[in-house]
Amino acid sequence: MKHEEFIDKCMEHKHALLFAAGIATAIVGKKVLESKTVKDAATKGMADVMTLRRDAEECFEDMKQNAEDIVVDANAQTKKEIYVEAKE
Repeated sequence: MKHEEFIDKCMEHKHALLFAAGIATAIVGKKVLESKTVKDAATKGMADVMTLRRDAEECFEDMKQNAEDIVVDANAQTKKEIYVEAKE
């Protein structure tokens, strides 16, 4: 059988080939997802995300505290200026 004839023969059954390819992909995919390497990589990735989240929350809390300090200082300065102007 020539190469072209083989391809033509396969194309007659393309739905069956696609079905078989789907099954093969599912089996290989399942094996890959169950592998220890993938589980370790997913666990490490999740740990990295959790670390980034914690760091971002700490940074946000620091920025919030700094902003609150600036507001308190600004209010104190405004009150001081009003008090000084009222005495004059």
